[in-house]
Amino acid sequence: MFFKFFTKKKDKISSWREAEERSARFLEKAGLKITARNYHSRFGEIDIVAEEENILHFVEVKATEGDYDPLERITLSKMEKITKTVEYYILKNGIQKEYQIDAVIVTNSNIEWVQNIF
Repeated sequence: MFFKFFTKKKDKISSWREAEERSARFLEKAGLKITARNYHSRFGEIDIVAEEENILHFVEVKATEGDYDPLERITLSKMEKITKTVEYYILKNGIQKEYQIDAVIVTNSNIEWVQNIF
């Protein structure tokens, strides 16, 4: 029984990592330079930080196999954590560029980049 539970959890993590890897490759093909992945602060986590000319993109990756809108999983609480983490990243690194918060939605057959989600 324990082995089944462990195996399922491992598969889920692997799927999440695959979605994040696909997202990073997608953004690089779109011309962005990945500068950080899985940035953690005491406020939260940013999945991908990328640069495009003078704009810094903070990207939340959402993977789905269901029939729902993955953007709905970015709750008010999650948005507050992302915003605080972005502000901390900018302050800590002395960044003086424009920035935006984006999402990349990954499904089995598609990747969608949604810019300026809030």
